[in-house]
Amino acid sequence: MKKEIITTLNAPAPLGPYNQAVKSGNTLYISGQIPIIAETMELFSGTIEEETTLVMNHLGEILETAEMNFNHVVKTSIFLDDMGNFGKVNGVYGRFFDNDTAPARETVAVKTLPKNVRIEISMIAVK
Repeated sequence: MKKEIITTLNAPAPLGPYNQAVKSGNTLYISGQIPIIAETMELFSGTIEEETTLVMNHLGEILETAEMNFNHVVKTSIFLDDMGNFGKVNGVYGRFFDNDTAPARETVAVKTLPKNVRIEISMIAVK
């Protein structure tokens, strides 16, 4: 099956040997997004809610580039450096989905994340 590389300037460029997203058939695999300002590639430091909003907006831009939206998301993975932020992150994340059709998800706490950020989110979407 052919794979298509999905790229947008409205989300941060990859920090290593990977792509923002890869589409194979009707499935889109979005790499983990962290709170980086896309235009400058500088880390964004705000409240965890602001950082989560930025990450979710980046994911939305990638979905849009692939002609999809949050309704197409079937699976997400959230990585946090502190599970104490779960409630705040969940509150922001929940604004992007309808509870009745929200995707499957796991949220895990990890020791460190790239660039020592507090949050990273990846997604899988199907159209």
